[in-house]
Amino acid sequence: MDFRQQLFRFRSYTPIPYIILIAFMAQPTILSMIIGLLMVGMGECIRLWGVAIAGSETRTTGPVGGTFLVTSGPFAFVRNPLYLGNILIYVGMGVMANVPVLSLIALFFFYIQYTLIVSLEEETLLKKFGEKYLEYTRAVPRFTPRFTRYTQSDLPQPEMSWKKGFLSEKRTIQALIILIIGMVIIWYVR
Repeated sequence: MDFRQQLFRFRSYTPIPYIILIAFMAQPTILSMIIGLLMVGMGECIRLWGVAIAGSETRTTGPVGGTFLVTSGPFAFVRNPLYLGNILIYVGMGVMANVPVLSLIALFFFYIQYTLIVSLEEETLLKKFGEKYLEYTRAVPRFTPRFTRYTQSDLPQPEMSWKKGFLSEKRTIQALIILIIGMVIIWYVR
């Protein structure tokens, strides 16, 4: 099986060693926690917006693929808003912990991981959507958002549902709350 498919399948578990490192190395300050929390919050807002558009297909651990070529919502600004949101969350957690080397490790590791996963997703989307997907990739960057909204009116888009987005993100939001509470406890104890 393709290594990228394995990375895709287990992408929810790869942050665990990073979170453990944060717990052991954290030396948070009020300022580091505020700045990091802003980054984590921004990352989760991007994720939530993306999930509210793309739906529960973003939670799959099976084969890569999707029903729609989603180009609306945050996908109109960046092709991979959920991965961008994740990177902001992980780097933000390192900032909260006040361990700059962990933030750099997170940025490097998750950028490489998501680049590999995205290369597989792109192959799948190209096969399924052809020229429409190529047009989209030429206009919208992988991870760095563009400043203007991409519009391609002739593609069907899923309906946005904040309710479904929150339901799909429930575990992520719960995990973030636990991690943030843990960071506050570490700050208080140290």
